[in-house]
Amino acid sequence: MAEIKNYTMNFGPQHPAAHGVLRLVLELDGEVVQRADPHIGLLHRGTEKLAETRTYLQSVPYMDRLDYVSMMANEHAYVMAIEKLVGVTVPERAQYIRVMFDEITRILNHLLWIGSHALDVGAMTVFLYAFREREDLFDMYEAVSGARMHAAYYRPGGVYRDLPERMPQYASNNQRSAAEISRLNANRRGSLLDFIEDFTNRFPAYVDDYETLLTENRIWKQRTVGIGVVTPERAQALGFTGPMLRGSGIAWDLRKKQPYEVYDRMDFDIPIGTNGDCYDRYLVRVQEMRESNRIIRQCVAWLRANPGPVITDNHKVAPPSREQMKGSMEELIHHFKLFTEGMHVPPGEVYAAVEHPKGEFGIYLVSDGANKPWRLKIRAPGFPHLAALDEMVKGHMIADVVAIIGTMDIVFGEIDR
Repeated sequence: MAEIKNYTMNFGPQHPAAHGVLRLVLELDGEVVQRADPHIGLLHRGTEKLAETRTYLQSVPYMDRLDYVSMMANEHAYVMAIEKLVGVTVPERAQYIRVMFDEITRILNHLLWIGSHALDVGAMTVFLYAFREREDLFDMYEAVSGARMHAAYYRPGGVYRDLPERMPQYASNNQRSAAEISRLNANRRGSLLDFIEDFTNRFPAYVDDYETLLTENRIWKQRTVGIGVVTPERAQALGFTGPMLRGSGIAWDLRKKQPYEVYDRMDFDIPIGTNGDCYDRYLVRVQEMRESNRIIRQCVAWLRANPGPVITDNHKVAPPSREQMKGSMEELIHHFKLFTEGMHVPPGEVYAAVEHPKGEFGIYLVSDGANKPWRLKIRAPGFPHLAALDEMVKGHMIADVVAIIGTMDIVFGEIDR
């Protein structure tokens, strides 16, 4: 009788839990995974090469499309790299706005993660709850930038514009009664800051709902406790960052260890795990949502009390206001040059990193003094996490592969950059 040998199986890219463009070649002994070989490149978009053919400002929208769940966090690292090379000072109000929207983006990311992770493992309700909250956060994005996802709101030297004084409201229509419209507009009668503050008051109760559904749920614990364990030493050796590293018990967070913008003025804690399994990484991210909520509240309080400029007045870097541009020939020339030729960044090389919702997102930028980057290299946090998949799934069942992909929170825009 012939010996039974291991067989290989394609997991994805059409698999519902493979998130669209991940192909895993699994070597199986029965239903136990012996080896996992991730095949990437199905989405390849060439962002790093495209940036060499665009002016510095034209590449900002490309950043949104890397990790398309953490849009403004990607923009932040890119504009910080440019600001380091140019030596421009960002107004204090713009720094607070950036920190606030970084944390709004972190919640936005973690809501999609908890919803899709739970859905992959078999829980539907969390997904629906998480998307309900994401709608409010998208409304905040839309209020400041005009776009619900790809905002292009951060600019070298600050942000595109100040926070609006009036929140857009639902208009009356045939589908909804006047009472329903009034209820929907109840928290939209003031400014964007009022709307954000109202959300931060409501959000802790929503997180409690997610925890009620999952944290002590025995099926959830059976699917995540002891699955995909990574020791602290291995997590560091594999290049983990963000919740993947903190879930293994290492309190590394760029917001605390290498503070940027105004994070050194914020009061927040770094949650860490103890076992380094999928369950710990779940608990870390849930607590991160609560900590982000704290940071947003602090930013709202400061922004209420401190008006001021939100972008640098250096017109070699940022355009003059519309009013100035239409009233002065010199400002019109600045505007025209900036949007046609772009800014010239001094020669040099720089690395700027932010604590992105998924880990350390870095931009390595090399300038030769021209109006376009000579070279751009993106340090995507999801890439080393995916590289560790083989080690994490070895000895687990096929069903556990789904839970491990979910706990990594990977988005392929940044991996196939």
